[in-house]
Amino acid sequence: MDSAPMSPGPPNVPWPHAPPHRLSEAGTYFGTAGTYRRLHHFRSAARLEVFQRGVLTQAARHGWALEAWAVFSNHYHLVAHSPVEAGSAESLGRMLGELHEKLAKWVNRLDRVPARKVWHNFRETRLTYPKSFLARVKYVHHNPVHHGLVPVASQYPWCSAAWFEQTATPAQVKVLESFPIGRVKVYDDYEVAPEW
Repeated sequence: MDSAPMSPGPPNVPWPHAPPHRLSEAGTYFGTAGTYRRLHHFRSAARLEVFQRGVLTQAARHGWALEAWAVFSNHYHLVAHSPVEAGSAESLGRMLGELHEKLAKWVNRLDRVPARKVWHNFRETRLTYPKSFLARVKYVHHNPVHHGLVPVASQYPWCSAAWFEQTATPAQVKVLESFPIGRVKVYDDYEVAPEW
């Protein structure tokens, strides 16, 4: 009889209920997180404003340079570069953990349900090719259109599309708009609240 311990499964199969976080390398990352059970905790303009301000504040606090972001009633997406001096992207977990903790405490205080679980986990992908990076930035900018909230991405106030159009050169805007996003594989199984 073989006395070797039994393996819990194939070595490269991730745990099905929690995405693995591979943050050992510095670089540019695409991240997504959603609320627990996809509940619409941020379904008003005032709540979305606090949500967006939290994303921007935590990114700056942890030294992450945001390229794109979009926040919704029950999830968000972002594209960001890890801190220049860091040898890894491990601070992404701390940054998003603090963001989730602060937003959860704030929204639970507002709704008077102090122990409610607000956030689920987050998923991230390291972007290693320029085309992949540009496609993800465009995906994030166009996500409000994808969800049917606005006909033009720059009309959605809690997204970086309008900021990009105002700060980028016309050539940069044209290059980004030329990228197809139909084949971009992103976990985005969320129905957002239509009111904002």
